[in-house]
Amino acid sequence: MPVVTIEQVASHAGKEITLRGWLYNQRQSGKLLFPQFRDGTGVIQGVVSRKESPQVFETLAGLTQESSVEVTGVVRADERAPGGHELQVTGVTVIQKIPEETPYPIQLKEHGVDFLLENRHLWIRTPRQAAILRVRDQAIFAAREFMHQQGYVLTDSPIFTPSSCEGTTNLFEVDYIDERKAYLTQSGQLYVEATAAALGKVYCFGPAFRAERSKTRRHLTEFWMLEPEAAFARIDDMMLLAEGLITHMIQSTLERCPRELATLKRDTAKLAAVRPPFPRISYDEAIELLHRHGNPTSWGDDFGGDEETILSSEYDRPVIVHRYPTAIKAFYMQPDPERPELALGFDILAPEGYGEIVGGGERISNYELLMERLRQNELPEEPFRWYLDLRRFGSVPHAGFGLGVERTIAWITGAEHIREVIPFPRTIYRLYP
Repeated sequence: MPVVTIEQVASHAGKEITLRGWLYNQRQSGKLLFPQFRDGTGVIQGVVSRKESPQVFETLAGLTQESSVEVTGVVRADERAPGGHELQVTGVTVIQKIPEETPYPIQLKEHGVDFLLENRHLWIRTPRQAAILRVRDQAIFAAREFMHQQGYVLTDSPIFTPSSCEGTTNLFEVDYIDERKAYLTQSGQLYVEATAAALGKVYCFGPAFRAERSKTRRHLTEFWMLEPEAAFARIDDMMLLAEGLITHMIQSTLERCPRELATLKRDTAKLAAVRPPFPRISYDEAIELLHRHGNPTSWGDDFGGDEETILSSEYDRPVIVHRYPTAIKAFYMQPDPERPELALGFDILAPEGYGEIVGGGERISNYELLMERLRQNELPEEPFRWYLDLRRFGSVPHAGFGLGVERTIAWITGAEHIREVIPFPRTIYRLYP
């Protein structure tokens, strides 16, 4: 008989199959036993009759939660069953039975967050956490699919870097070879600027590290970013690209992960509304909007979580805020030639209070101006010598952005905290497991 996964059982209705997985839960009603099995692709309910299969009944009745099994049975269509099918169990082989004296730590009841994070390696087995991680997989696949469709080449950036690209206050410093110091990357952007000059349109996808002491639901110390960069691109080009990327990620997840979104009880109508064009407002307009809502933010201030929530609540899809003050943006951001006090940068704020998911814009392409900005930001010239070479040898206008994978997936899934959307979250107080 075929070995199939739970997500495949619908195509085997009326046939006897074999499943390999774990006992998720079970209940007994008289002489009937209703075990639930999971295998990583879903959960299915089984039915066992003591009268018809006494040995199978006794074996399953004595099993503990999360014991591993190989189960055979006939697939039956049943609208009342989760997933629309159930398994008439005819045989079971126990691979490992968890002893009753050392039960599985995560029971089917409420647990505290600290306990769940301490047991994150087991927490990810629960249907909700598994659904989130499957959505993560699909969203990442869709993102890379879109970038390939747009003609962008994946080029990997290093994890160890000799310098900062987002400021020196939140760097992770590590000991390198021969008593040298290195830093865990804050972003792959500077390096994809180099590969863009070689290949035209590129992106990197990998982890980034920020030693921020932020304890909000939007912050991790280790997270993943997708960062495109294109030669001869301008700010408007990147806003269009980011808009298309986000839309493709959302719509592909809606199409390919309906079961997972249902498990998460996600309001898919809100996601379905995410279509281009996204509204665009300037920083000046954003300040005016905040003031209308009674927020005291002054011109020149950066936006925090409260401000981002106010701004995004005005729209049913992400909003693009562009042309922030140069003083609050990174040293490499190109000033607006019409208003040099503004940078040609933009952020994209997700609706429903999920905050900034994209930040980007045009990069300074002039050597002298970039040198001036390095000095203004008190950054050493030597570690950036290679980066300055990009402006000395065939410099062109170029632009890009970074999309925060976890923040985007938190929004897609409706997760309450960003720590739920990465398999093993790293925060200022958590490095285990």
